[in-house]
Amino acid sequence: QVQLVESGGGLVQPGGSLRLSCIDSGFTFSTKAMSWYRQAPGKERELVATITSAGGSTNYADSVKGRFTISRDNAKNTVYLQMNSLKPEDTAVYYCRVHWGLGVDYWGQGTQVTVSS
Repeated sequence: QVQLVESGGGLVQPGGSLRLSCIDSGFTFSTKAMSWYRQAPGKERELVATITSAGGSTNYADSVKGRFTISRDNAKNTVYLQMNSLKPEDTAVYYCRVHWGLGVDYWGQGTQVTVSS
């Protein structure tokens, strides 16, 4: 049974930092690319960052480049999202996702990030 469990969200002031974690089980984590998405109220879910299976390559949405860092620890089956210089527009529910093959697609339950003074 595949499970993705996010944690680390919360309320932070503009300019602050948070680190999200997504602990995964039920599949061979070290062989799968992983992604973080977010969905703000009234907006569509958007891709934030991806990382390849060994962690050698990453990609970011333009809106978070230079501020967010995705990483992974394959020994712990965990993917992280370090978020620095947070802005109010980063407020959203953040989800991790894994997908492979045809129609194999799993999401975590999400963790709320609120950036507000």
